[in-house]
Amino acid sequence: MQLSQAFVKTAAGWLLGLMLAVAACIVAINLVSSTVASPQQPVRDYLAALKRGDGGAALGLLNASVPGGNAAMLDGTALQTAASKISDVKVGDHEPRGGKRVMVPVDYTIDGNQLHTEFLLERTGTEWLFFGHWEFVPSSLPTIDVTVVNASEANLNGVPVNLPDGRNSFAVFYPGQYEASLSEEFFTAIPVRTSVTGDHSSQTPLNLLTRTTDTMNEAVAGKIKQYLDNCAAEATKQQRLQPDCPFYHVTNTPIEPGTIKWQVTEYPKISIEPFDGGWEVAPLNGKARVTAKQIDLFTGQVSTLNEVQDFSFTTRLDIGENSITVVPQVSY
Repeated sequence: MQLSQAFVKTAAGWLLGLMLAVAACIVAINLVSSTVASPQQPVRDYLAALKRGDGGAALGLLNASVPGGNAAMLDGTALQTAASKISDVKVGDHEPRGGKRVMVPVDYTIDGNQLHTEFLLERTGTEWLFFGHWEFVPSSLPTIDVTVVNASEANLNGVPVNLPDGRNSFAVFYPGQYEASLSEEFFTAIPVRTSVTGDHSSQTPLNLLTRTTDTMNEAVAGKIKQYLDNCAAEATKQQRLQPDCPFYHVTNTPIEPGTIKWQVTEYPKISIEPFDGGWEVAPLNGKARVTAKQIDLFTGQVSTLNEVQDFSFTTRLDIGENSITVVPQVSY
């Protein structure tokens, strides 16, 4: 009887331990199934790969094909920059989508804007008897188009990229933000950006509207000023009222030799705009003053000539890699 009671107590202890072990296993299985073996885990791994700038890992996880186009955005600094703009990420509960497929929603913020992306995954097998194996349903990466006026290069997410004939198409990962910019010595463009939220999201082209920099404008203005000052000085030296310059004075009154003096009083304002694949300086308008001693034909009296003449001319602008040439176009 005593042996029987001892056996029962021992058996009860073993049974209790077994039940606790089974319960612990069930809890562990559920925990693993809802975390590392859940459909959300590949999504978390994919987002982490984007943050690291690991394009190879991201592409393998996403199970996506790469469309035709430039691949400069698919790895390294460019990819890290795209993902660095994402914040407040919330991976939601998966939702059935028929068969073995589920949708995993992700909500996040880019530049203060609330955005949403949905990832479609499929259960492709079972691991360790209990845990589902989830993979992204195959898809294709989206692309963004970048254009630039009168240039063949720009920056996209801080990386120099080629834009043959002023345009190119780039395969990109999502979600992420992509910013095109142009900042050179002579030319610049206001940065433009777009957020890519999915493989089928429609993207507005990133169009860079190139304009000349202050350095370029000041350089051209300096060359124009130098040309006009030299012209005025040469006209004074040659004592000509109608010099080979944009400005001139016409009179029938005799001028006392050695008294003609030209001076530019208002220099043209410089405006440079893109035109026909190049750059064109808008017509240049200014004022020049001519002074001299003039002699009345009838009385012989000497008086002072003091006239301000409006003038206008055009110029051709030739831009080399590190040089600017201004060629005035003056009709005499």
